[in-house]
Amino acid sequence: MTTTTEATAELGFAAALVRMSHLVQHVFADVSRDHDITPQQTQLLCMLIGGPVGMTDLSRFLHLEKSSLTGLVDRVERRGLVARVRDARDRRACQVTLTDEGTRLAVEAHRDVTVRLDALAGELPDADRDRLASVITRLLSRHGALTGHPRDLAR
Repeated sequence: MTTTTEATAELGFAAALVRMSHLVQHVFADVSRDHDITPQQTQLLCMLIGGPVGMTDLSRFLHLEKSSLTGLVDRVERRGLVARVRDARDRRACQVTLTDEGTRLAVEAHRDVTVRLDALAGELPDADRDRLASVITRLLSRHGALTGHPRDLAR
């Protein structure tokens, strides 16, 4: 009979990461549902916590085509969560920024995501958690997910 530990070891590195990514997406979906927004809206709001971001950068960071991003921003703008502001460096471009209500919701949703993800590792020893965080950070950094991205989704 295979134990849970053996089954996990048999997954292999890549398969384990894929399964983890599905778990993280599930957490985003649950938190989003709790706040009556979509997971994409949650990700957008979390991206904006650190300040305004241009549409081109948002499109790249969220892996959305320009038309899809425009629709996403339109929907959260209608809800009063974001506003478009002219880019001071390029009058043809705009940046997306959180409103006061958007900031409140973004901070709450971000907190809820991180609390739930932290709880998943609740029984792991601190040394294992620290080691795992270090390895993930190195992988992300090596592949530009942190260095090429002004903000990560789980600060």
